[in-house]
Amino acid sequence: MNSTRSIVVGSDRQPLNNATPIGAVYPDLHIEVIVRLRPAHTYTDQDAEAWSGQPVARRHYLTRSEFAQKFSASAADVARIEAFAAQYQLKVVNSSLVKRNVVLCGTADALGKAFETKLENYSHANGVYRGRVGYLTVPTDLVDIVEGVFGLDNRPQAATKFQIRQDTRIIKAHATEVSYTPPQIAKLYDFPASVNGTGQCIALIELGGGTRPADIDTYFSGLGTAPPKVVTVSVDNAANTPTTADGPDGEVMLDVEVAGAVAPGARIAVYFAPNTDAGFLDAVSTAIHDQTNNPNVISISWGGPESSWTGQTMKAFEQLFSDAASLGVTICIAAGDNGSTDGVSDGKQHVDFPASAPHALACGGTSLTVNSNGSLNEVVWNDGPNSATGGGFSTNFPVPDYQSKLPHKPSGRGVPDVAGNADPNTGYVVRVDGQQMVIGGTSAVAPLWAGLIALLNQQLGKPVGYLNPLLYGSLVGASVTHDIVSGNNGAEKAGRGWDACTGWGSPIGAKLLQALQA
Repeated sequence: MNSTRSIVVGSDRQPLNNATPIGAVYPDLHIEVIVRLRPAHTYTDQDAEAWSGQPVARRHYLTRSEFAQKFSASAADVARIEAFAAQYQLKVVNSSLVKRNVVLCGTADALGKAFETKLENYSHANGVYRGRVGYLTVPTDLVDIVEGVFGLDNRPQAATKFQIRQDTRIIKAHATEVSYTPPQIAKLYDFPASVNGTGQCIALIELGGGTRPADIDTYFSGLGTAPPKVVTVSVDNAANTPTTADGPDGEVMLDVEVAGAVAPGARIAVYFAPNTDAGFLDAVSTAIHDQTNNPNVISISWGGPESSWTGQTMKAFEQLFSDAASLGVTICIAAGDNGSTDGVSDGKQHVDFPASAPHALACGGTSLTVNSNGSLNEVVWNDGPNSATGGGFSTNFPVPDYQSKLPHKPSGRGVPDVAGNADPNTGYVVRVDGQQMVIGGTSAVAPLWAGLIALLNQQLGKPVGYLNPLLYGSLVGASVTHDIVSGNNGAEKAGRGWDACTGWGSPIGAKLLQALQA
C-alpha cells in the first residue's frame, strides 16, 4: 500500500456557519462517494473554437457519442481507482467513463482512512448533517488522475432562488402591483411566436420537492394550451416527492410552468437529485450526457454564495458546463435573490454559484411594468437586501476572455450576463400544490431564458449553445436586449451597456433570433 499521499486540490472543507459538532459518525455507517477523474484527452484551442468562437451557423458541435469517444475518462484510470478501493475495503458501485465518475461505497471508518479525514455529525439551524474539516488526500500516484471526491459531506449545498408574493413578504411598496402569466411575459419580450419548442428538450435540475400532474393539467388548461410532455429522471435515488407550496415544490413548479408555457411543444425533463454537492454535480452530469432525452438547454435555479463551495466542486461544475458547450447545450442559471452580498453577513460582496461559472448564462432580475403606451418600464429588481437580484464579481473565477473588453475592467468573472422580470411584486402567476400564487425571483428568469433558447433552437434548426461569447462579441450593438439603466442591487449600479446588476438586460426575442440568423 502506497504510504506517500498528496492533497486533492480544492478539497478543503469547513463547517457551516454556526454549526456545532455533536459527535463522530457511526464507524460502520455505509456511505457512497463519487470520485471524479481526469479526461483521457483535454480540449485544444481548435476544439473550443469549433463550438464557441464562431457564429451559430458555423459552429460544429459534438454528438454525445462523439464526446464519449473523445473526452471520457480512460479505462486504465478507472482500473487504478478500483485497485485503490480494494486496498481500503471499498466496493465499486458503478463507474461511468463519459461522466468520469467512479462511485465507491464503504463504511465511514474505511472511507476516513482511504481519504485521510474524520467524519463528524454537525447540528445547525436546518438540522443535522455529516461533515468533515480540512483537505482530503489520496496516494500520490493517484493525485494526477483524481480531480475531486464528493459525498463524504452531505450538508444541504444549495438553496432555491424564488420568492412568493405575500403581503407580509412585500418589503417595499410599489405604486402598482401586477402579475403576468409566462406567455404574457414572452409576448412583452417579443419571443418568436411562430415556434413552440417542438423537437427540443429543456432540462430542469431540482434538488427537492416535486410536481403534481393535476396541477400541471389545471394550470395549462387555464392558459388555454395543452400541457408540455414532462418526464422525470431519478439521480442517486432521489425522486419526484411533492411537499408544500412554500417549500421546494414552489421551485419545481415555477420551473416547469415557466419553461413549459414559453415553449409548450418542448419536452421538459426534470432531474431530481439529493441536495448535496455530489447529488447536484451528478444531476448536471446526468442531464448533459443523457442520450435518451437529449436536452439542448438546461435551467438551474439552485445555488449558494461562492464562499459556501469547495474549490474542487466549483472546478467540476465549470468543467461540466464547458462539456455542455461542446455539445451545443446552453446552461441558464439564476443569479441569486439576495443582492450584492448574496445573503452573506461578512460585510463583503459575494456572487452566487454556479451562476458565476464562466460557461454559465447567469440570469439576473428586473422589476417590470408596462407604460400606458405599451412600452416597457424596467429597473433593477431591488426590494431590500434579501429581495434583490444577485450580481457582482467572482472571487473564484478570473475575468473570462469574453468579458476582457468591457470598458470598466472587472475584477473577476462578472455576474449576471442577462436578466428578466424577477420582482415578486411584478411576478409570475403559477400554480403550486393546488394554489394559484404569484412568484418571483431569479428562479423564474433561468427557465424563462431556457424556454427562449428552446424556441431559438427550433427556429434556427441548430442549438444556440454557448451564448456568452456572442453576447459580449458580435451581438453587442445589435439591440437584442432591453438595456436596464436604472437601479442597483446594493453595491452594484445599473448603467449603459453591461452592468453587474442585470448584465446586458432583458431579452428582445425577435431581434435576438434575427441577429443569430445573421
